[in-house]
Order: sequence, then structure tokens, then C-alpha cells
Amino acid sequence: MNKLKIGDKAPQFTLKNSKGEDVSLSSYKGQNVVLYFYPKDGTPGCTIEAQKFRNDYKEYLDHNTEIVGISVDGEESHKSFSTKYELPFTLLSDNNKEVVKLYGVWGKNLLSKGTSRVTFLIDDNQLISNIWWKVNVMNHSKEVLDFIKNR
Repeated sequence: MNKLKIGDKAPQFTLKNSKGEDVSLSSYKGQNVVLYFYPKDGTPGCTIEAQKFRNDYKEYLDHNTEIVGISVDGEESHKSFSTKYELPFTLLSDNNKEVVKLYGVWGKNLLSKGTSRVTFLIDDNQLISNIWWKVNVMNHSKEVLDFIKNR
């Protein structure tokens, strides 16, 4: 598949959340979605990134934006991670690696073959309005939020 770019229609998917329920990207039509891919629950960088999104969550909601995280970790891992860090947004499990491949984020990351840390901003019409291929977990949430506020 060609690399996704700004303006492309966001690839549709349905994955399980931490409660075992199906969640589809299409269910967010009419609002913006910060779709962030991350390597692994509970690792230092992924924890910081999730906490930063958590801390800014209300501000995202104020701008008609939902946050959805995806990794290849299982539903139980997501449930534990969400509970431990009081994450108010949805984490989805891509055990079969279909969506990480569909979005072009599966491959070599810093440590091994796995999910790269990449964020897609999907607008209310399900079009990709921005992509962050390189993410600094310390300031990423603010960077995404600033982009949303200023577009």
C-alpha cells in the first residue's frame, strides 16, 4: 500500500476496545479523531504519551475531537493500562496487525519490528488532515492540540 498522506480518506476499520466491544472509525463521523499508534502498553514513552493526552483530554473534547489509541497489545493489557493511568479515551487492540499495516505504521521501530509511534488527525468527514510521522512524547499532545485550534 502507498504511504497515506494528508487529504486521503482515512482507511476504515473495526477493532475491539478494552471491554471487548467492537469500535469502528466510522462511528466517529462528525467529529475529529486523534488516531495515535504506539508500540506497547506500560512502556515509558507510551505511558508519557498517554498521560499527556489524558491531561489535555477535556480540551480536545472542547474542540469536537476524540482520542483513540491503537497498539497490537491485547484487550486485557489495554484494560490494565487504562485503569492504572486513568485514561478517559479509547484504546483499541490490533492483535492481527491489520490496521497498523493498513496505516503504514508496522515495521522497524527503535527497538525491534513493531508499531511505530505515529499520529493521524482525522477530520469530521473522515479525511486525514495531518500526520505526525515523528513524535516527541513530551510535547506531542500540545502540538496536536495547537494544530487543531489553529486550523
